[in-house]
Amino acid sequence: MRPIPSQQQVGPWYASAAVVLWPMMMTITRHQWRGEENLGKPHDGMVIAANHMSWFDPLVICHIMNDNNRIPRFLAKDSLFEVPLVGRVVAGAGQIPVYRNTRNAAKAVSAAVTAVEEGQAVVVYPEGTLTRDPELWPMTGKTGAARIALTSGAPVVPLAHWGAQKVMRPYKKELKVFPPPEIAVAVGEPVDLDDLRELDMSQDVLDEATSRIMDAIAEELALLRNEPVPTERWDMKAKELRPIHHPIPREI
Repeated sequence: MRPIPSQQQVGPWYASAAVVLWPMMMTITRHQWRGEENLGKPHDGMVIAANHMSWFDPLVICHIMNDNNRIPRFLAKDSLFEVPLVGRVVAGAGQIPVYRNTRNAAKAVSAAVTAVEEGQAVVVYPEGTLTRDPELWPMTGKTGAARIALTSGAPVVPLAHWGAQKVMRPYKKELKVFPPPEIAVAVGEPVDLDDLRELDMSQDVLDEATSRIMDAIAEELALLRNEPVPTERWDMKAKELRPIHHPIPREI
Protein backbone atom coordinates (compact mmCIF):
# COMPACT_ATOMS: atom_id res chain seq x y z
CA MET A 1 0.00 0.00 0.00
CA ARG A 2 1.16 3.51 -0.76
CA PRO A 3 2.49 5.08 2.45
CA ILE A 4 0.78 8.16 3.82
CA PRO A 5 2.74 11.33 2.92
CA SER A 6 5.83 11.59 5.09
CA GLN A 7 7.69 14.50 6.72
CA GLN A 8 4.33 16.16 7.43
CA GLN A 9 1.78 16.07 10.22
CA VAL A 10 -1.12 13.92 9.06
CA GLY A 11 -4.24 13.98 11.21
CA PRO A 12 -6.37 10.90 11.85
CA TRP A 13 -9.11 11.96 9.43
CA TYR A 14 -6.71 12.40 6.50
CA ALA A 15 -4.88 9.18 7.37
CA SER A 16 -8.15 7.24 7.53
CA ALA A 17 -9.35 8.67 4.22
CA ALA A 18 -6.03 7.86 2.53
CA VAL A 19 -6.10 4.27 3.78
CA VAL A 20 -9.57 3.79 2.30
CA LEU A 21 -9.38 5.85 -0.89
CA TRP A 22 -5.90 5.08 -2.23
CA PRO A 23 -6.53 1.32 -2.73
CA MET A 24 -9.96 2.13 -4.15
CA MET A 25 -8.51 4.54 -6.73
CA MET A 26 -5.84 2.01 -7.69
CA THR A 27 -8.58 -0.58 -8.25
CA ILE A 28 -11.26 1.34 -10.12
CA THR A 29 -9.06 3.56 -12.33
CA ARG A 30 -5.88 3.45 -14.37
CA HIS A 31 -3.76 6.55 -14.20
CA GLN A 32 -1.09 8.40 -16.14
CA TRP A 33 0.78 11.24 -14.44
CA ARG A 34 3.06 13.80 -16.10
CA GLY A 35 4.89 16.84 -14.72
CA GLU A 36 4.83 15.50 -11.15
CA GLU A 37 8.09 17.27 -10.34
CA ASN A 38 6.19 20.57 -10.47
CA LEU A 39 4.27 19.60 -7.33
CA GLY A 40 7.43 20.35 -5.37
CA LYS A 41 8.48 18.84 -2.08
CA PRO A 42 6.88 18.76 1.37
CA HIS A 43 6.76 22.25 2.85
CA ASP A 44 6.94 23.97 -0.56
CA GLY A 45 4.07 26.44 -0.23
CA MET A 46 2.09 26.75 -3.45
CA VAL A 47 -1.31 27.21 -5.03
CA ILE A 48 -2.49 24.31 -7.20
CA ALA A 49 -5.02 25.63 -9.75
CA ALA A 50 -7.06 22.89 -11.42
CA ASN A 51 -9.89 22.46 -13.92
CA HIS A 52 -13.20 21.11 -12.62
CA MET A 53 -15.30 18.71 -14.70
CA SER A 54 -16.76 16.18 -12.29
CA TRP A 55 -17.61 15.64 -8.64
CA PHE A 56 -15.15 12.75 -8.90
CA ASP A 57 -12.10 14.81 -9.84
CA PRO A 58 -11.15 15.89 -6.27
CA LEU A 59 -10.27 12.24 -5.68
CA VAL A 60 -8.07 12.31 -8.79
CA ILE A 61 -6.20 15.34 -7.48
CA CYS A 62 -5.84 13.73 -4.04
CA HIS A 63 -4.47 10.62 -5.76
CA ILE A 64 -1.66 12.33 -7.67
CA MET A 65 -0.74 14.56 -4.76
CA ASN A 66 -0.67 11.70 -2.29
CA ASP A 67 1.50 9.75 -4.74
CA ASN A 68 3.93 12.67 -4.73
CA ASN A 69 4.13 13.15 -0.97
CA ARG A 70 1.92 16.26 -0.92
CA ILE A 71 -1.10 16.73 1.32
CA PRO A 72 -3.78 18.70 -0.54
CA ARG A 73 -5.77 21.43 1.21
CA PHE A 74 -8.81 22.24 -0.90
CA LEU A 75 -10.88 25.38 -0.93
CA ALA A 76 -14.31 23.75 -0.76
CA LYS A 77 -17.89 25.01 -0.73
CA ASP A 78 -19.16 25.56 2.80
CA SER A 79 -22.22 23.38 2.06
CA LEU A 80 -19.92 20.36 1.82
CA PHE A 81 -19.01 20.79 5.47
CA GLU A 82 -22.67 20.42 6.42
CA VAL A 83 -23.10 16.96 4.83
CA PRO A 84 -23.29 14.26 7.54
CA LEU A 85 -20.03 12.33 7.93
CA VAL A 86 -18.57 13.83 4.73
CA GLY A 87 -18.44 17.24 6.37
CA ARG A 88 -16.74 15.81 9.43
CA VAL A 89 -14.10 14.07 7.32
CA VAL A 90 -13.49 17.15 5.15
CA ALA A 91 -13.15 19.44 8.15
CA GLY A 92 -11.02 16.93 10.04
CA ALA A 93 -8.69 16.61 7.05
CA GLY A 94 -7.97 20.34 7.18
CA GLN A 95 -9.85 21.54 4.13
CA ILE A 96 -10.83 25.22 3.91
CA PRO A 97 -14.51 26.26 3.66
CA VAL A 98 -15.52 28.95 1.18
CA TYR A 99 -18.52 31.03 2.22
CA ARG A 100 -19.50 32.51 -1.10
CA ASN A 101 -21.53 35.71 -1.33
CA THR A 102 -21.29 36.34 2.42
CA ARG A 103 -19.28 38.58 4.72
CA ASN A 104 -17.17 35.50 5.56
CA ALA A 105 -15.99 35.00 1.96
CA ALA A 106 -12.64 36.72 2.62
CA LYS A 107 -11.87 34.26 5.43
CA ALA A 108 -11.17 31.51 2.89
CA VAL A 109 -8.53 33.63 1.12
CA SER A 110 -6.97 34.58 4.45
CA ALA A 111 -6.87 30.94 5.61
CA ALA A 112 -5.43 29.85 2.26
CA VAL A 113 -2.72 32.52 2.39
CA THR A 114 -1.76 31.35 5.88
CA ALA A 115 -1.66 27.72 4.74
CA VAL A 116 0.57 28.55 1.76
CA GLU A 117 2.89 30.62 3.92
CA GLU A 118 3.18 27.62 6.24
CA GLY A 119 4.42 25.51 3.33
CA GLN A 120 1.23 23.75 2.34
CA ALA A 121 -0.23 23.01 -1.08
CA VAL A 122 -3.62 24.69 -1.41
CA VAL A 123 -5.84 23.39 -4.21
CA VAL A 124 -8.17 25.89 -5.86
CA TYR A 125 -10.74 25.43 -8.61
CA PRO A 126 -10.57 28.91 -10.20
CA GLU A 127 -13.82 28.31 -12.10
CA GLY A 128 -15.64 28.02 -8.77
CA THR A 129 -17.90 25.24 -10.03
CA LEU A 130 -18.07 22.46 -12.61
CA THR A 131 -17.41 23.75 -16.12
CA ARG A 132 -20.44 24.58 -18.22
CA ASP A 133 -18.38 24.57 -21.42
CA PRO A 134 -20.05 22.11 -23.83
CA GLU A 135 -16.65 20.59 -24.69
CA LEU A 136 -15.48 20.52 -21.04
CA TRP A 137 -12.76 23.15 -21.46
CA PRO A 138 -12.03 25.48 -18.52
CA MET A 139 -14.33 28.48 -18.20
CA THR A 140 -13.44 32.02 -17.20
CA GLY A 141 -12.01 31.99 -13.70
CA LYS A 142 -12.70 33.77 -10.45
CA THR A 143 -9.87 35.70 -8.83
CA GLY A 144 -9.37 33.65 -5.65
CA ALA A 145 -6.30 31.72 -6.80
CA ALA A 146 -4.68 34.91 -8.13
CA ARG A 147 -5.43 36.79 -4.91
CA ILE A 148 -3.88 34.03 -2.77
CA ALA A 149 -0.77 33.85 -4.95
CA LEU A 150 -0.22 37.61 -5.17
CA THR A 151 -0.82 38.12 -1.45
CA SER A 152 1.44 35.27 -0.32
CA GLY A 153 4.08 35.51 -3.04
CA ALA A 154 3.66 31.77 -3.65
CA PRO A 155 3.78 30.16 -7.09
CA VAL A 156 0.64 29.04 -8.90
CA VAL A 157 1.02 25.58 -10.42
CA PRO A 158 -1.54 24.64 -13.11
CA LEU A 159 -2.98 21.13 -12.98
CA ALA A 160 -5.20 19.65 -15.68
CA HIS A 161 -6.92 16.28 -15.65
CA TRP A 162 -8.90 14.32 -18.23
CA GLY A 163 -10.90 11.16 -17.67
CA ALA A 164 -12.76 11.83 -14.43
CA GLN A 165 -15.83 12.59 -16.53
CA LYS A 166 -15.79 8.96 -17.68
CA VAL A 167 -16.37 7.87 -14.10
CA MET A 168 -18.89 10.57 -13.23
CA ARG A 169 -20.28 12.98 -15.81
CA PRO A 170 -20.83 16.62 -14.81
CA TYR A 171 -23.75 16.96 -12.41
CA LYS A 172 -24.50 13.22 -12.54
CA LYS A 173 -24.68 10.93 -9.51
CA GLU A 174 -23.13 7.85 -11.05
CA LEU A 175 -20.01 5.73 -10.84
CA LYS A 176 -18.83 4.00 -14.02
CA VAL A 177 -15.71 2.01 -13.24
CA PHE A 178 -15.92 -1.06 -15.48
CA PRO A 179 -13.70 -1.40 -17.33
CA PRO A 180 -11.46 0.84 -15.19
CA PRO A 181 -11.14 4.15 -17.08
CA GLU A 182 -7.79 5.80 -17.69
CA ILE A 183 -7.38 9.16 -16.01
CA ALA A 184 -4.54 11.44 -17.07
CA VAL A 185 -3.14 14.37 -15.10
CA ALA A 186 -0.63 16.97 -16.30
CA VAL A 187 1.05 19.38 -13.91
CA GLY A 188 2.64 22.42 -15.52
CA GLU A 189 5.40 24.78 -14.48
CA PRO A 190 4.42 27.75 -12.30
CA VAL A 191 2.46 30.47 -14.07
CA ASP A 192 4.53 33.57 -14.82
CA LEU A 193 3.11 36.33 -12.61
CA ASP A 194 6.38 38.09 -11.81
CA ASP A 195 5.51 41.35 -13.57
CA LEU A 196 2.14 41.48 -11.80
CA ARG A 197 3.65 40.98 -8.34
CA GLU A 198 5.32 44.39 -8.71
CA LEU A 199 1.96 46.15 -9.17
CA ASP A 200 -0.81 47.15 -6.78
CA MET A 201 -3.49 44.48 -6.56
CA SER A 202 -6.10 46.22 -8.72
CA GLN A 203 -9.02 44.49 -10.41
CA ASP A 204 -7.12 44.54 -13.73
CA VAL A 205 -4.11 42.87 -12.08
CA LEU A 206 -6.32 40.16 -10.54
CA ASP A 207 -8.15 39.63 -13.84
CA GLU A 208 -4.88 39.37 -15.77
CA ALA A 209 -3.39 36.92 -13.29
CA THR A 210 -6.57 34.85 -13.46
CA SER A 211 -6.53 34.82 -17.27
CA ARG A 212 -2.93 33.61 -17.25
CA ILE A 213 -3.80 30.88 -14.75
CA MET A 214 -6.73 29.68 -16.88
CA ASP A 215 -4.53 29.82 -20.01
CA ALA A 216 -1.96 27.58 -18.30
CA ILE A 217 -4.59 25.05 -17.20
CA ALA A 218 -6.05 24.97 -20.72
CA GLU A 219 -2.60 24.43 -22.23
CA GLU A 220 -1.98 21.41 -20.01
CA LEU A 221 -5.44 20.05 -20.79
CA ALA A 222 -4.83 20.48 -24.52
CA LEU A 223 -1.76 18.26 -24.21
CA LEU A 224 -3.81 15.55 -22.52
CA ARG A 225 -6.58 15.78 -25.11
CA ASN A 226 -4.17 16.17 -28.05
CA GLU A 227 -6.24 19.10 -29.26
CA PRO A 228 -5.48 22.77 -29.91
CA VAL A 229 -6.01 25.27 -27.10
CA PRO A 230 -9.33 27.11 -27.57
CA THR A 231 -9.19 30.79 -28.42
CA GLU A 232 -12.46 31.45 -26.57
CA ARG A 233 -13.63 30.66 -23.05
CA TRP A 234 -17.09 29.98 -21.66
CA ASP A 235 -18.39 32.94 -19.68
CA MET A 236 -20.79 31.92 -16.89
CA LYS A 237 -22.55 35.28 -16.74
CA ALA A 238 -23.02 35.64 -20.48
CA LYS A 239 -23.69 31.88 -20.93
CA GLU A 240 -21.67 31.84 -24.11
CA LEU A 241 -18.13 31.56 -25.44
CA ARG A 242 -16.21 34.82 -25.45
CA PRO A 243 -12.71 35.84 -26.55
CA ILE A 244 -10.08 35.47 -23.84
CA HIS A 245 -9.42 38.83 -22.22
CA HIS A 246 -5.98 40.02 -21.07
CA PRO A 247 -6.20 43.50 -19.51
CA ILE A 248 -2.43 43.66 -18.88
CA PRO A 249 -0.64 41.80 -21.70
CA ARG A 250 2.88 40.62 -21.01
CA GLU A 251 5.63 42.61 -22.67
CA ILE A 252 7.51 40.59 -25.29
